[in-house]
Amino acid sequence: MSVLVLILAVSAACCLGLGFVLQQNVARQAPLSDFLSPRLLLDLMRVPRWLGGIGLMVAGMVLGAIALSQGEVSLVEPLLATNLLFALALSRKQTKQPLGRQGWAGLLLLAGGVTAFIVAGEPRGGTAITDPFRHWLIIGAMLGAALLLTTYAKRSRLSAGPVLLALAAGLLYGVQDALTRVSGQRFSEGGLTHLLTGWQPYGVLLLGLTGLILVQSAFETAPLRMSLPALTAAQPLAGIICGVGFLGDQLRTDPGALAWEAAGLAAVVVGIVLLGLHPAMPSGCAQEAMGLDGRHEHSPREEPSLSREHSR
Repeated sequence: MSVLVLILAVSAACCLGLGFVLQQNVARQAPLSDFLSPRLLLDLMRVPRWLGGIGLMVAGMVLGAIALSQGEVSLVEPLLATNLLFALALSRKQTKQPLGRQGWAGLLLLAGGVTAFIVAGEPRGGTAITDPFRHWLIIGAMLGAALLLTTYAKRSRLSAGPVLLALAAGLLYGVQDALTRVSGQRFSEGGLTHLLTGWQPYGVLLLGLTGLILVQSAFETAPLRMSLPALTAAQPLAGIICGVGFLGDQLRTDPGALAWEAAGLAAVVVGIVLLGLHPAMPSGCAQEAMGLDGRHEHSPREEPSLSREHSR
């Protein structure tokens, strides 16, 4: 494994984790009338703290894209899942909660699971699948699952909705990472002209914008501990499926390696859930850090909370 890829992926995870916390601090104050609407982004763009979170997320995506251009999706995606560690670190600072047994167990499972998957699987590059049917079959399955999850989320808005939206966004981000790698390959092969004549970079932008709306709607309607674990778990799984499915990523397939790979992924998911449900994860904005009362607005008439944050 390249040290450069490791540094880039972990740096991307750091930016993503910190950015998610800052975004949720503000999105939790948005009116529910903005749920799943592009208007939500327009309202949030007026708040400097949210823009700071978006800036960190964009930086994380750029670093992740560079990592994907240097390494396999199946290698980078598990490393990006460690963003939850950095999110927990910032949340602990805001909420003053100790790590405790649950936090340490989640940390060890997440870190150990990522290590076990990478060591056992030895992700390496291979020949990408050129069959368009294979590409669209896998991408279509991911997009279809995301659409189905979003449809059910609209019906169960304040109960299971945030988790379903986060899962849908994670699937979209996993596909986005795969298309980012394809876009990087096209740029390396033929420069900017070859890149812009393909549909992949436009797919990256569309998936990124759609995923952003889903994530902010999930952040708006529930505590971070309900949405971030689902997002963090779904993205690497979707990315690995795309990487192995049509990008040509190769993993060891002997029985022992497969067992360790499965155990590693299971440990990653359990660790993500434990960390995501940790009491340190804020239920809304941290009162000490934000200077707000933390109430969640339920109608456009109650938007002054966002205005107060903007004025600060």
